[in-house]
Amino acid sequence: MSVTAFAPPPFLSRERTIASAGFNRWLVPPAALAIHLCIGMAYGFSVFWLPLSRAVGVSAPVACPTDMSAVAALFATSCDWQISALGWMYTLFFVLLGSSAAIWGGWLETAGPRKAGLVSAFCWCGGLVISAAGVYLHQIWMLWLGSGVIGGIGLGLGYISPVSTLIKWFPDRRGMATGMAIMGFGGGAMIGAPLANILMQHFASPTSVGVWQTFLVMAAVYFVFMVGGALSYRVPREGWAPKGWTAPVAAANAMVTHRHVHLNVAWRTPQFWLLWAVLCLNVSAGIGVIGMASPMLQEVFGGRLIGLDLTFSQLDAGQKAQIAAIAAGFTGLLSLCNIGGRFLWASFSDKLGRKMTYAIFFVLGFGLYALVPTTAHMGSVVLFVGAFCIILSFYGGGFATIPAYLADIFGTHMVGAIHGRLLTAWATAGVLGPVLVNYLREYQIASGIPREAAYDQTMYILAGLLVLGLVCNLLVRPVAEHLYMKDEDLRKMSKAALAKEDAHADFEDFEEEAKDGGVAVLARGSTPVASGSTPLPLVVAAWLVVGVPLAWGVWITLQKAVILFH
Repeated sequence: MSVTAFAPPPFLSRERTIASAGFNRWLVPPAALAIHLCIGMAYGFSVFWLPLSRAVGVSAPVACPTDMSAVAALFATSCDWQISALGWMYTLFFVLLGSSAAIWGGWLETAGPRKAGLVSAFCWCGGLVISAAGVYLHQIWMLWLGSGVIGGIGLGLGYISPVSTLIKWFPDRRGMATGMAIMGFGGGAMIGAPLANILMQHFASPTSVGVWQTFLVMAAVYFVFMVGGALSYRVPREGWAPKGWTAPVAAANAMVTHRHVHLNVAWRTPQFWLLWAVLCLNVSAGIGVIGMASPMLQEVFGGRLIGLDLTFSQLDAGQKAQIAAIAAGFTGLLSLCNIGGRFLWASFSDKLGRKMTYAIFFVLGFGLYALVPTTAHMGSVVLFVGAFCIILSFYGGGFATIPAYLADIFGTHMVGAIHGRLLTAWATAGVLGPVLVNYLREYQIASGIPREAAYDQTMYILAGLLVLGLVCNLLVRPVAEHLYMKDEDLRKMSKAALAKEDAHADFEDFEEEAKDGGVAVLARGSTPVASGSTPLPLVVAAWLVVGVPLAWGVWITLQKAVILFH
């Protein structure tokens, strides 16, 4: 029998991540969570705005000269930054997230999740290091470049790195699998924001607000978690399926296909752009609320939050501080609903179907947005908060359900790349939603409308966006037959993939079997040596590594949320 020598493939290649026989697929979601919980801190970056706005003055902001130009302000070291200037990092995060996911989504499919995850770690954590230098040198352009641009690229690659892999590991539970990972992105701020507060308080001194030191510590901690997650990624062998599971027979005109559409074809179809609009409209409505949740509750209810029949403008500084603490609980509660919705709605979509799940988001969301002004005028904090908790669960659920929706429509072969292109909808919504909510509020107040009524028209407009989203969702149909990849082409691709996997898969398993001068050999056409089943304690340990920090974040958030109902 002829033999062929095997040299190890490059460590970062996709072939080195092919799982051995007996690998437990439940090890993959913790790896994805390890990355998503770190990059999800993008949602919590506002915790740095106030300290950074007095980085020079420390105890109080030092205003820049009124005649200073915008260009000069980029390099000024003697005066403090305005929060509006710092807020551009938030916009850069989500614009670069969508753009980088779209640009490098195709590369991810061939490079594999390990390489993409490591690049994400270097970009996100490296961006924090550059931002730390920017704070130390007091150069705001370094924060925009570091965390905004470079970190934003890391967000995009980290966000999409596990999607295709998880869908292939869990063909029987696509929604649940992607929900578990994307839940981490929503939960990152729950861990990162309180951690950042603790670190800033520790490093604060009479000469420093403690932000640059906090950036460095968080960069180091995140780097360990993200590299660990990236190195833990494994992809299933071509043609793998869960034990005892067979793909259901496709019904005529079914919304779930068992065939595949190429990326270059998929993004030109009406289905792609309808789903793009579905995601954009759902996110635009939710992200605008997230950005204004705290001031909205304070301005709508004012003194009623602490038992006083006073408007927000009539409160003194101490009373405003009291309701600000209550509003922080509201924001925390919304983050919990955002996270829970990502997992629960995505899991339900496995039973309900993706189209029906999104229909629920839009129909119920429309009713809730339209009801919000009424609950506000009634003075019912419970109904107001309850409505937004459900709305934010739809917001999170939309993110987690869309990858499975894409896999249903376009197949799993290039779903990661297609998802990357679709995330440009998020980048668009990241600008549209906050601009819509913020500028409408300012216009209403400038027109003399009381603060407590300034959000009424905004809620009705957001409800209208959901009606448009419902129409787009209802128009989604199966892809035309001629757009699917030909069976012959797929067979050729599968054979090529299997041949490559036979050459490299499980190299680490049969590497130790080599007896010929350290070079492993296998019979041509034989199956690589199989490893034993993954030990259960290893699976439990992997989940504890991500579960303990997440549980801590939930506990901190619940403590803040309790204040809301006192």
